[in-house]
Amino acid sequence: MQQFSNAEIAEIKSRIDQIQEMLAIGGGAPPASASQPDRIDAPVPSLIEQLNFSLQMRRTRKSHFGSNQLTGPVWDMLLDLMLAKTNDRELSASDLATGAGVPLSSGLRMIAMLEQLDLAERFTDQRDRRRSIVRLTPNGVDSMTRYFEKIGHAWVSHHRYAM
Repeated sequence: MQQFSNAEIAEIKSRIDQIQEMLAIGGGAPPASASQPDRIDAPVPSLIEQLNFSLQMRRTRKSHFGSNQLTGPVWDMLLDLMLAKTNDRELSASDLATGAGVPLSSGLRMIAMLEQLDLAERFTDQRDRRRSIVRLTPNGVDSMTRYFEKIGHAWVSHHRYAM
């Protein structure tokens, strides 16, 4: 597996933040490959609609994962791990901490929590035994996939309602 550099992690985090922002405010043009080209001219949802959708996303995450702890940097780590999985790349513990914007010591505690929740697991890097590689567990991949399916359905429903 290919590994992410710190610069690549920062870029990925920035892109994820942009996507989350677009989802939260319901703005932004859809990708060029979207099957609904007429959506480009869709009206921007009102502030109330944006707030309601943002709250719905947070409540869906809380009910789906059953934990209040999956917010902020921990959530960023899960997003980074899912993106790494989909791109067949590896992330080290220090990569995750850097990407989440936390010190390594805090990042290690967060990773330990993800391990306790059976969402992530650590391995010793075979090329550099001083590093540990972090991956989503099969349960973590399944949980993240199901969560984003729920959010995708909510997004579509929200936009049908907003139209």
